Amino acid sequence: MPRRSTDLWLFLLVAFGLSWLFALPLWLTGARIGAPAFIAVGVAMMFTPTLGVLAVRLWGRRLGELATGWREWAGRTGLWMGERRGRTLALVALAWFGTPLLVIVAIALSAALGLLSVDLWGLSLFRESLAAASPGRSLPVEPGVLAVVQIAVVFLIAPLINSIAAFGEEWGWRGWLLPRLMTLGTWRALLVSGVIWGVWHFPLTLRGYNYPELGAWAAPMFIVFCVVFGALLGWFRLYSGSVWPAVVGHGSLNASAGLTLLVGNAADPPNLAIAGITGLVGSALLAAVFALVIKRWPIEPQPQAIG
Repeated sequence: MPRRSTDLWLFLLVAFGLSWLFALPLWLTGARIGAPAFIAVGVAMMFTPTLGVLAVRLWGRRLGELATGWREWAGRTGLWMGERRGRTLALVALAWFGTPLLVIVAIALSAALGLLSVDLWGLSLFRESLAAASPGRSLPVEPGVLAVVQIAVVFLIAPLINSIAAFGEEWGWRGWLLPRLMTLGTWRALLVSGVIWGVWHFPLTLRGYNYPELGAWAAPMFIVFCVVFGALLGWFRLYSGSVWPAVVGHGSLNASAGLTLLVGNAADPPNLAIAGITGLVGSALLAAVFALVIKRWPIEPQPQAIG
């Protein structure tokens, strides 16, 4: 088997194998979505693609087949800032602040289409979740104040915090895998990497993660989102030559996606498979944004990542 093919299969084996291994306790214990154990496993899983990248690197060193030193290899897997540092920094800022704005647009669009019932003044769904988290206790401040603080955190702090775990995924998916797939052509590489990313989530999504109302059908549903959002993250990676805009975009999405539940109506809870950024409305919005972006700023040829 050719070395490059071996690298790909080794990467996928480590990323997928460890993700299922880490998630096995959830399946054995039946931990519910949102439980501390479920969240801990989800965070641990996010680092398995990076472990896959490191496994490929170590395997190449063992065979003595590495053609590049650390610095060049790190650059080709996106760890540096790319050839145009200013462009990369601008894209990092765009990913940081633009992603939560897209989340808000998806919420507004869902509400305008009659697909999401919002309670902006009463915040009934948010109040309900706070009461469930602290039964029998009165809140020290009004939920409205907490909501404002949460939105501020989403824009100013949370993207950075969430980017730590997001790096664990992005160095694997967009840093290493996407350039490796570019021999298929840009569109096929973006599609295939997005599908792989979606399938990798199966240990969680088969349990209904992200779309509890769908049960196991949440797994194929989330692939749709991964393909369109992965394409946008892939554009960040390929256009900048750096993985960091994709890392920040991923971290910012994880920080802000819950805003749909913040403004939801407890009397008519959101159907997350349809409304919000991770629903069909959000996927359509992200697809439209990606189409506009790639038409205006086409992806330049990139060097292949080296194992």
